[in-house]
Amino acid sequence: MKYEVVIGLETHSELATATKLFCGCSTKFGADPNTQVCPVCLAMPGVLPVMNKKAFEYAMKSAAALCCKIDNYTNFDRKSYYYPDLPKNYQISQNYHNLGVDGFMDIEVKGTVKRIRIHNVHLEEEAGKLIHPEETGADYSLVDFNRAGVPLLEIVSYPDMRTVDEVESYMQTLRKMLLYTEISDCKMQEGSLRFEASISLRLKGVETLGNRVEIKNLNSMKFVIKAIEYEATRQAELLDRGETIDRETRLWDEINEKSVRMRSKEEAQDYRYFPEPDLLPVLIDEKWLSTIKSSIPELPFARKQRFVSEFKLSDYDANLLIEDKVLADFFEECVRGLNRPKILCNWITNDLLREAKERKLEIGQLKVKPAQLVSLVEIVEKGTISSTTAKEVFIEMIQTGKDPQKIVEEKGLIQISDEGLIGSVIDKIISGNPGVIDDYKKGKKNALTFLVGQVMKETKGKANPKMVNELLKGKLDV
Repeated sequence: MKYEVVIGLETHSELATATKLFCGCSTKFGADPNTQVCPVCLAMPGVLPVMNKKAFEYAMKSAAALCCKIDNYTNFDRKSYYYPDLPKNYQISQNYHNLGVDGFMDIEVKGTVKRIRIHNVHLEEEAGKLIHPEETGADYSLVDFNRAGVPLLEIVSYPDMRTVDEVESYMQTLRKMLLYTEISDCKMQEGSLRFEASISLRLKGVETLGNRVEIKNLNSMKFVIKAIEYEATRQAELLDRGETIDRETRLWDEINEKSVRMRSKEEAQDYRYFPEPDLLPVLIDEKWLSTIKSSIPELPFARKQRFVSEFKLSDYDANLLIEDKVLADFFEECVRGLNRPKILCNWITNDLLREAKERKLEIGQLKVKPAQLVSLVEIVEKGTISSTTAKEVFIEMIQTGKDPQKIVEEKGLIQISDEGLIGSVIDKIISGNPGVIDDYKKGKKNALTFLVGQVMKETKGKANPKMVNELLKGKLDV
């Protein structure tokens, strides 16, 4: 407890382009190994890269969404190092003129807003993938170059986070931003979103930063949190023994849930950066940048705040809705059709999400459309059907895609609101249950519930429940 944990994150996100950064090979996930390659992404002698404009614009979009300063000049550099899955033995990246610098993103932790500064946003090419055989005694690895050259966005934060709650909020908020802007699918199980955490400790009240340790190989948010917790404990134990923290890179061992040393931390000069001679600098004029900025939708954090203020939703409800842009869009389209935000929110966050989860479908794949949900709520409010019957109708809508009014008519579900008809049924129930009537007169509240249930049973659930209650009380309280 005497130490303050200082945390920064590097986020690597594969961009949702159809082709690679410098060639026309497909980026589709799951193809047979080494089938989505060409002389360019395999770095054959004499080949030249050609910039993917869509990938560059996606990177611009992310930098703008993160409120970065975007210079009108940027270029690419060679980052020299050897990995078996890096065909060129260097990576085309950005070091001297990052696409975006000095941005920020607001996060919310336990009701408090905190601003996390963004150091830089830059674009680079992805490496391939090593495949390690699982059989005992295997002393070789295989390499799949399908991923080599996929456009990779790197977002580097300042070390502004102090708790795992802040880290988790940052990761979730950033993921939502990438999804809302539609520049990445963020499928961590496919490697299209990864994190690297930098952790250091210092005595509370001290301004100087301690030596930081970078943890790689974090392919889930759960592992990021576990790695930070483990590393903070490991460093604290070393400092308590009077030892120093080595500035190094470590890997996360998922099986044993601990970090293991990989190498000493490289400095920029170790990569021997120099301007990429095969690519021209990119000049970004104001018109191009303005076009990119205008394509950025309302982002999750701002949308959540608006849902709370404009529609009077709770933080909990607003957070559920903005989790998925398609879900939030569905809600807003409903509200445009009927100004009942809380009722519509309840249907969406309870019934719609439940049915999507049970059917393992995305919201956009469900057969129910916003106008149909609005229609369902309207016929309930008009008293055409009861709220209980509405649940039955909703399931039918999910299964068939039919309009609720048609379902109600086809199934004969229209609610009975004829006082005379309901009154005659009540008289029948009262005369047939003298003992229950005595219980009611003696003050037993569940007697009324029983009688209401009998009336609903007699009318096959079609009687207006509110009217049944009122008429029953009127007859019993005489």
